[in-house]
Amino acid sequence: MEKSTFTITSDDTLTLFDRVLTDFADDDVSSVSFPNDAVMVKTGKNKNTIFAKDEKGNNANLILRLIRGSSDDELLQSKIDQMEADFVSTVLAEGEFVKRLGDGQGNVKRDVYTLLGGVIVRRVDGKENTSGDTAQGVAIYNMTFANARRSIQ
Repeated sequence: MEKSTFTITSDDTLTLFDRVLTDFADDDVSSVSFPNDAVMVKTGKNKNTIFAKDEKGNNANLILRLIRGSSDDELLQSKIDQMEADFVSTVLAEGEFVKRLGDGQGNVKRDVYTLLGGVIVRRVDGKENTSGDTAQGVAIYNMTFANARRSIQ
């Protein structure tokens, strides 16, 4: 009989600026992505190939969907305000995204993304809608981290 693998996931946690964020909105409330390749490969004559580490592969993007006007929204907006007031004195974000994974047998692992050297790279958009669009109550934050790594614990 073929053995199947199961994953049960729930109760993820995101910590930024030493604070566990809780005021999430809807859909993909937090998303970590790596926009750059970690290795560049170039093949030349006779299929000779060069492999070079690309440090940009350490960069990660974090997109957050928070309830507009919540305490977490206020915290991150205050970080934007501080950055705009004196960019050089900006305190970079550090944090951790932890996804809990169960195997259906009672065992739990932690899929951990450690995020270092982060900044909010885009201001929060806003809109008014008269047709019931709930997106008007969501504040979307785009952050980039200089160094991110994933581990399974």
